[in-house]
Amino acid sequence: MKFISVPARVFVLFACGYFVSYVYRGVNLGFAPYLTKELGTSAADLGFLTSLYFLGFAGAQIPAGILLDRYGPRRVCSLLMLIAAAGSVVFGAAQSKEVLMIGRLMIGIGLCVCLGGAYKAIAQWYETRRLPLVNGLVVAIGGSAGIMMGSPMLWLLSLTDWRSICFGLTFLTIIVAAMIWFLAPRSKEVAQHVDFASQLRGVKQIWSSSSFWKIACFTSITQGVFYALQSLWVAPFLRDVNGLPSSEIGFLVSLLAVAMVIGSVGIGLFARSLERYGISVQHFCGLGMLIFILMQIAIITQVPLPLWLLWLAYGISAMSGLLGYSLLAEQFPVPMIGRVNTSFTLLMFLAIFGCQVGIGAVLEQWPEQQGHYPAIAHISAWVLLIVLQLLAAVWYFLPQRKTMRE
Repeated sequence: MKFISVPARVFVLFACGYFVSYVYRGVNLGFAPYLTKELGTSAADLGFLTSLYFLGFAGAQIPAGILLDRYGPRRVCSLLMLIAAAGSVVFGAAQSKEVLMIGRLMIGIGLCVCLGGAYKAIAQWYETRRLPLVNGLVVAIGGSAGIMMGSPMLWLLSLTDWRSICFGLTFLTIIVAAMIWFLAPRSKEVAQHVDFASQLRGVKQIWSSSSFWKIACFTSITQGVFYALQSLWVAPFLRDVNGLPSSEIGFLVSLLAVAMVIGSVGIGLFARSLERYGISVQHFCGLGMLIFILMQIAIITQVPLPLWLLWLAYGISAMSGLLGYSLLAEQFPVPMIGRVNTSFTLLMFLAIFGCQVGIGAVLEQWPEQQGHYPAIAHISAWVLLIVLQLLAAVWYFLPQRKTMRE
């Protein structure tokens, strides 16, 4: 791969890492019926189990950001991915819910820098004006893994069991980790060797920044809502609210992943080009998130439009929130980008964790009937999420007070 230009190599290798991360993120969508049958997991159990990935991912963000800025994405990403590989073995061999949870948590910790590390590497090797597009392409490649969580996953599970798939993912994780270690560029990867106290002060600077919170709050909540649904609850919603069979649900789940790919590339492509017409990236990002909320309202109120069209628009508009990474990269110097990205990712994954567990908790307020919950249960959970997003939107669009330069 060394005959490829360095920036292109950086993009390909770290996008592969994020692809692996995304596969793990959504596999429980296909595993859920088998986990319930074999280990007796309830809706609340599934919500908590699946969200442990996001909890582990989020909990490791601050130390991971410090490591990224100190040692560089090549070493940190490749070594941590080995923890995820070990977690996949634990998950696949589990005979109890408790062991499943340990494995899932290990996977989340091991993959915690796949996204932040990719953005850190890209910020080092690409011009700032190209970040929305290149970052979007990384998300598109990762999102393409979501296609596998629909019909392809159902097909794969008809050929083998979920445990064998886990062990296959272990092998894939080790291969990608080795590729990053041996093929990613070594230059530009290590920041100035400042002490950890100084790096921690940088983290404090980020978390005390009003600019950081203004951008990160709305964007992280919308991403939390999207990924909580996309990685677990979209299939139960389509089954219980729309009454769809498994084949149609599989198609829509895969379509949602395609929508993510389209949105990631398209939104990144247009974000900068619209500046010439007076639309800033920040306003474009906010407008996209408002459209995302409108799509959610259209879905739960069952607007008389084809379901595939509503979910396609839902998936495309959801990707506007990922422009938060590019917006934040403009607020802080490059040596701090690892900590900025992981701080933002921490908020995002805490939001995913909260939304995923919260949806399960709301569903549990209604009696389950043969593995199904009433439509009102799903709709009630989503209404609460919409209200939360609208409150965050108010802050996002309020005029920014003048503050000291970060």
